[in-house]
Amino acid sequence: MFRNTFASRFGGTTGTMAAVALWLLSSMSAGGASGPAPSVGAVFDRVRAHNFHPVDDRSFTIDRTLRQHGIADPDDEDWRVRLLAVRDLVRAGEEAVPDIAAGLRDEDVQVRYVCALALGVLGAKDSVADLERVVREDEDALARSEAVVALGMIGSEGSLALLRETLENDPSNDVKHQAELAVDRIDKGMASGEELRAAYESLDPADFGTLEIGAPAPDFTLTDTEGKPWRLADHKEEGWTLLIWIFADWCPVCHREFRELIDLREQFEEKGITVATIEASDRYRARVMVGKELDPDYWFADESFQDAYTDKIWWPHLVDFAGKVGARYGLDPLAYAVHAEYVNRPAAIIIDPQGKVRLAYYGTYWGDRPSIEEALGMIRREEFDYEHPRRLKLEKE
Repeated sequence: MFRNTFASRFGGTTGTMAAVALWLLSSMSAGGASGPAPSVGAVFDRVRAHNFHPVDDRSFTIDRTLRQHGIADPDDEDWRVRLLAVRDLVRAGEEAVPDIAAGLRDEDVQVRYVCALALGVLGAKDSVADLERVVREDEDALARSEAVVALGMIGSEGSLALLRETLENDPSNDVKHQAELAVDRIDKGMASGEELRAAYESLDPADFGTLEIGAPAPDFTLTDTEGKPWRLADHKEEGWTLLIWIFADWCPVCHREFRELIDLREQFEEKGITVATIEASDRYRARVMVGKELDPDYWFADESFQDAYTDKIWWPHLVDFAGKVGARYGLDPLAYAVHAEYVNRPAAIIIDPQGKVRLAYYGTYWGDRPSIEEALGMIRREEFDYEHPRRLKLEKE
């Protein structure tokens, strides 16, 4: 689980490596759904000690071995370190906001990123000045992007001028896009609330990755973009179920999946297949994905997605706050960066009419996923041996 990079970071001795590994393991697994939070400083140390995969100048994670977008190793721990760091900072609460905000000046961009995300989840109005400094001065688009997101989550009306300036002048299209969303949600008074915070606080590593092929799919209830509950168990007797975890509204591959679902609606209905798409974010972001908020000016699109198909979406789009269900289903929330935002691995989960998992496919990079047509074909044939032709693979040791 822990790689040889610890040797170079901690002096190279076997004893030191073992001690660090044990410390990190206990830090990442201790404190279940309601356990005590470690100190903010301990969280920072944990993040600094981990050897994360690098990020390129486009703010995409690069597998350190293959030098390609994504992370090939399905057991990679980056996501867990990042996710539990945010959880522990959120658990630290309002009284820890000054210490968390101080982390926005840390030399490690990973520390700055988790601090910005945690401050947004906490709705920490006292951190606005610190987040604005990151937006103005930080050289890393990852940090600027998440600081912009946090200002929107907080609902900082006083930051609107800066966010509009960022929308016009930031050198990163990714940061500009997040600024456009932040301005819109602030204007609409759609700051994040207790639902997102509670989801982060309740993350429990004992629940992570409990889904198994051939076993009953773990039940869950999520709400859709209108706040209506959707429970997996309620659809067991309807036939097959296809669950698709996407990234976010800025993902052209995700939009292509939506178009495929629309084009293949009749075939899904004839086969009696229940479909749900799922987004590990908050309700505002999920509503943008389905065209229920602003219509962003995407740099990669020739036409408006909102005009093209919003009124044709026939399946529920569910909000997986903090990626809590995603972590249980094994898709690694905050796995790697795409467009200056850490996201889950793309995932397709197929559940048979008896409620058993037949396929659990997790992508190694942003494009590594079965198409909707391929997923439909697997269900029709009842054959589930899919592998993407460009799936990243490490050489076997």
